[in-house]
Amino acid sequence: MKQRKIPLRRCTGCGEMKSKKEMVRVVRNDAGEFFLDRTGKRSGRGAYVCPNLECLGKAHKCKGLERSFKQSVPEDVYEKLKAELNG
Repeated sequence: MKQRKIPLRRCTGCGEMKSKKEMVRVVRNDAGEFFLDRTGKRSGRGAYVCPNLECLGKAHKCKGLERSFKQSVPEDVYEKLKAELNG
């Protein structure tokens, strides 16, 4: 049987390539709102982060999410994402 290809995504924090199912997707919709998308099916522009606070901190420090979304990400968005990852 033919093996299925596993979709890989790069973490915006640590830069590692991992399976799409292992990652958490951060989505910006058309209205400019940011969400944490654990299902990976929400519509909008997406960027992937490992599901831990270290990678989110690295993405914040090196502006990985800003590069992915091609716009500045407000500080309150990072705080909201940290709270959602903890909860």
